[in-house]
Amino acid sequence: MSERRLAFVYTPEIERLAYPAHCPFKTQRPGQTRQRLRGFGWLGIPGRTEVEPARATREILARHHSARYLDELERAAAGQLTVAGLQMGLGTTDTPVFGDLLEYGAWACGASLTAADLLLRGEADIAFALLGGFHHAHAERAAGFCYVNDVVLACDRLATAGKRVVCLDIDAHHGDGTQAAFYGRNDVFTLSMHETGATLFPWGGFENELGEGDGRGFNLNVPLPAGTYDAAFLRAFERVSIPLVRAFRPDVMVLELGMDTLSGDPLTHLSLTNNAMVTAIEHLLDLQLPILVTGGGGYHVENTVRGWALAWQAFAEEHHDLELGLGGVMLGNIDWAGGLRDHHLPVTEEQRGQVDPALETTLRTIEQTVFPLHGL
Repeated sequence: MSERRLAFVYTPEIERLAYPAHCPFKTQRPGQTRQRLRGFGWLGIPGRTEVEPARATREILARHHSARYLDELERAAAGQLTVAGLQMGLGTTDTPVFGDLLEYGAWACGASLTAADLLLRGEADIAFALLGGFHHAHAERAAGFCYVNDVVLACDRLATAGKRVVCLDIDAHHGDGTQAAFYGRNDVFTLSMHETGATLFPWGGFENELGEGDGRGFNLNVPLPAGTYDAAFLRAFERVSIPLVRAFRPDVMVLELGMDTLSGDPLTHLSLTNNAMVTAIEHLLDLQLPILVTGGGGYHVENTVRGWALAWQAFAEEHHDLELGLGGVMLGNIDWAGGLRDHHLPVTEEQRGQVDPALETTLRTIEQTVFPLHGL
């Protein structure tokens, strides 16, 4: 077992909370990941600890969200959807009104803030807060299953403590709420790798969105073409994301680790396997930074749970035969026979023809526009 200390921030309190049954966002994913890790003997042992979060209070949420928006969230949770609430994004298919919407969000924010505090106190090297990852929530607007933004709160907590923060978002959806919060700041470098807004909500996050004022050059988007496969994703990750992170010289990283990038996710159009996540994590470990890992998207529940469990294994540098086995995105089902890694997916020439030229154009644009801003 490596000497790296991992913490899994979780509370059973969330097990009584749920989004409406018809909603693709499933709150049981962190709990199922926890059960998987405990079953493997990778959690609840020295250096692999569980930590109970503190629920975020309204005062804490107000560090990013306006008072009138929090008022509307409270009303909506009580079953009162007003015109003002509708104007703030509440009551849509993606942001339904239900009794637990604010309670779950408060626990998610509390988990990410607890994880941030563990890193600041030096009590963990890697802190998992899979309850969170609500990167679409804006200061006064709900969107994309997100009501309050734990990622923004955690990044701000770290930055307020004097840390240079890189927020790396590799969810399939663009982290628009996080981008908006830090668009004019240079103490938090927001870097989002996601399916292009030409084919996926929230229909933005293009490479020309670079930040403004003091924040110019400290916001980067790497839009990925639909059909992006492991080698193409890693090409972008290694060619632009890692060099820019190194140039920024962060003290700490917040990583949004969505699993809706995996092939077979019902809401997205990428073609990754979880093997790409392992390689990406290996690069991140080379940076030797404290890392806060949040959840995010992932609408095929079993593939998401397996992906997060594999990510924990990769961060812990546990090497076991559990990498072998059947199931995952290759089979397109939820069969799982002891393994965590997906089989590698074949890539067709047609797929390469659709992905590679578009991705190359994006990478060259970033190298020409963003690299010079960071002395690269």
